[in-house]
Order: sequence, then structure tokens, then C-alpha cells
Amino acid sequence: MKVAITGATGFVGSLLVQRLHGKGHQIVVLTRNTAFAQKVFPSEAFANVEIVPYTPNASGSWQSVIASCDGVVNLAGEPIGEGRWTPERKQEILNSRKLGTQKIVEAIVNANPKPTVLINASAVGYYGTSETATFDETSLSGNDFLAQVCQAWEAEARKVKDASVRLVILRFGVILGNGGALGKMIPPFKLFAGGPIGSGRQWFSWIHVDDVVNLIIQALTKPEIEGVYNATAPNPVRMADLSQTLGQVMNRPSWLPVPAFAIEALLGDGAIVVLEGQQVLPKRTVETGFEYKYPNLQSALTQILN
Repeated sequence: MKVAITGATGFVGSLLVQRLHGKGHQIVVLTRNTAFAQKVFPSEAFANVEIVPYTPNASGSWQSVIASCDGVVNLAGEPIGEGRWTPERKQEILNSRKLGTQKIVEAIVNANPKPTVLINASAVGYYGTSETATFDETSLSGNDFLAQVCQAWEAEARKVKDASVRLVILRFGVILGNGGALGKMIPPFKLFAGGPIGSGRQWFSWIHVDDVVNLIIQALTKPEIEGVYNATAPNPVRMADLSQTLGQVMNRPSWLPVPAFAIEALLGDGAIVVLEGQQVLPKRTVETGFEYKYPNLQSALTQILN
């Protein structure tokens, strides 16, 4: 296949490019920073990777490369867990997803021939937060800021179906691997100062980065996969369990809680990402027969940390 990928230099995207390249596929990396992309994917090691500069929120000549592709994977979006959610920051978070997806869909609709599939990222933030409810792919959306972002993001992606292009929306949980959210949690544990964040009772719906990449590849290559799938492991945990398991795997104590007010002081409204969670089950994902390499937190953290 020939696959165009946005967000290709990121945590998930870079591993996806490596995996697809290793399987002999051709990849078009759509990037705002070609110099950085060339460092991540040097031509001598990534002969099948073409790096194309693009402006995510604007139409342009970059859109023409979509016509030669079999599939598109849209992973781009401003990080949500970094810094305070000022009104400007919230607008960036929304626009990077809504407008970015709009321009990708525009490129697909105008392409001749068209790609056969769009894999579009979304997030479990779609469901809102709850300590008691359980959510699967059929659950209604929440109404907080992140839920509204996910609704707008997915609404833009759905427009690709008007062009008879297969659409797969993957609602990502917290992705665990070398980097990402876990990268921020490990240093306090190394210093014997780790512990649960906030009450510890909030749900933590997670997935190992290897399983995310395998899920994307399954969605690209299996034409029967269509619609919304939760990209989460089948065994979500509470924050206190996450801390305890992380402490066990690292052979460190996990008794020093990080109080909610400290996170709120740092992140403002953005603290909702870590202080409130949702218990999300990958019902449709499991029904496809997808086999998780890391269905349990202990095995996932052991692999990452060792």
C-alpha cells in the first residue's frame, strides 16, 4: 500500500511509519517541519518514505499527493495535556483537529483516484468523565470541552463517507510507551516520590503503543473494519491501581499522592485530563477479533520499563 500519514513524527506516528516501512509499504509523511521529519526518517534508512511539507489548516498543493495513496491516517492535533487551557490554547486544540481533518477530507474528496480508506484519530474524551459509568462505542457523548472537541473532530471525518471512502474512527485512550503520558509519571517514581494523582479513584483507560499501531494497520488492511472503535485495552484501571502497578514494576514505593490542587495550579482547566477519567471498554474492537499483545497493565508496563 501507499499510505499518507499526518502526525507521523509523533509518539504513535513514528512507530507506525517504522512498522509500515518494515512491511514494505510506501509512506507519504505530511509534516509542518520537513527538517525534523528528515532527522526522524533519514532517507538511507527509510527509502520508501516521501516527506511532503503541508499546512494542516489550509488548502494547498500538498493535497495533490493524496491522489496517489491507497489510505490516509490522520493523527495530527495539538497536545492536550501540556500547559494551561487558556482560551487561545483551547482554540488551538480544537482547530488543529477540526480544520486539520477538514483539509484532509477535502484532499481525499478532490483526489482522482481516491484513497479507499481514512483512519482518523479521536479520543475517549468523547464520552465525558465519570467515576461510575462504563462506556463503549455505542455510548452517547459527553458535553465538556474535550467531548465537544471530539464531536467536532469526528463530524469533519464523517464527511469523507459522502465520497464513498471507508472511514475508521479510533477513539484513543491514554497511550503507554517510551514517552507520552508515562514519560511524565516515571521521574517521580525514580526519585521515590511516586503516587496516585488526585483521588486515585478516577478511571484510567489505557492502551500500549504497540497495540495502537497494530490496530491502525488492521484498520488499513481489512476492508470489513468500518466505523468507530475504542483504541483502549480491555482492562481499564483506576489511577490508584496504575500507581501501585507502576511502583511494583519499578520496585519503588507508590504512596505519595499528588494532590488535585497541585495539578490544577499547574494545568488549570487542563487538569481534567488526569483528575477525571472514564471507564472505556473496546467492545467493537474485541468483536473484530483483534488480539492485544498487552491486554493487562502489568505486562504493558513491564515491557515498556524493561
